[in-house]
Amino acid sequence: MVKNIAIGTGRRKTATARVYLREGTGKIVVNGKDVAEYFDTPEQVRIVHQPLLVTSNENKYDILINVIGGGLNGQASACLHGLSRALLQVDPDSRTSLKANGYLTRDSRMVERKKYGQRGARRRFQFSKR
Repeated sequence: MVKNIAIGTGRRKTATARVYLREGTGKIVVNGKDVAEYFDTPEQVRIVHQPLLVTSNENKYDILINVIGGGLNGQASACLHGLSRALLQVDPDSRTSLKANGYLTRDSRMVERKKYGQRGARRRFQFSKR
């Protein structure tokens, strides 16, 4: 039986990530796949690794992430947010370094909804005088 040390929930746009921290060797699994296999670009993989690098915990924990909703970029940022929160539960002293890099702040920017009588959120239909 594997015991979770900490659990963190991260969100970005419409993506939600549940992050489980366990004792281990630094393996990161996202939705049953390896992190490099799940995310397309090395940039997205790097985003997920950021909190571990900042707190120097690269090979201390195994990380299991369940992420749903949104696209891959939003999911990567949700993983970063959730992982930061989970690391904070394990080591409260890492708060300063995580906060200084902005990893504990939930990025609240969302897509604005489309309004009726318009083509998009703000874009109007073309006006014709005649």
